[in-house]
Amino acid sequence: MAGARRAVWAYVRSAPGTYVWLGILFVTTVALHHMSPEFEQEFLRRRSTNIHELSRHPVRVLVTSAMWIDGGYWLPYAVLYSVFHAQAERWLGTLRWLVVCGAAHVLATLISEGALARAIGEGLAPASAADTLDVGVSYALAGVVAVLVYRIRTPWRYAYLAAVLLVYGYPLTTGPTFTDLGHFVSVLVGLACRPLVRRRARVRNPKETGAAGPG
Repeated sequence: MAGARRAVWAYVRSAPGTYVWLGILFVTTVALHHMSPEFEQEFLRRRSTNIHELSRHPVRVLVTSAMWIDGGYWLPYAVLYSVFHAQAERWLGTLRWLVVCGAAHVLATLISEGALARAIGEGLAPASAADTLDVGVSYALAGVVAVLVYRIRTPWRYAYLAAVLLVYGYPLTTGPTFTDLGHFVSVLVGLACRPLVRRRARVRNPKETGAAGPG
């Protein structure tokens, strides 16, 4: 047990940004559980990257929206962060990992909300959609999932890429929402971050055992 605890602690220390962010999400999720449903929705809406809030407080909501989970289930994100974010941070380093997260989160938000604003202007979406709740960390996660394509050796890389494009692209073919568009844009942003990984460590072979270490 002592060895297992040391291994877990070493893994956490190797990706400090990931686990600090995850810790913040734990605290904010607990806070949401102590709010009434009505107050929670209004509270989150003020921290949401919807059109209304983006037009008034763009920087504030772009930051605060990434500190809350809409839905209140923290444990699945703990798993996803450990599998994807932690691996990306260990490989790229904290600064480059943050660049990928930030680029995916900001660009996907602005593009998807811009598309929604256009739909409202053309009468394809109701005006009330300008206040739609839009918080969470899924855009940054999608960008990191995509950039990890470059961490995997060929031919496994192409199978992983195909799976990523299928998971995030398929919803666009079946009644897409602005969130679906944002997720796919995040994937494209992650793939466009290849210049950040060119000088990093060797790519990983899925057949190798153990966690991939930093470059």
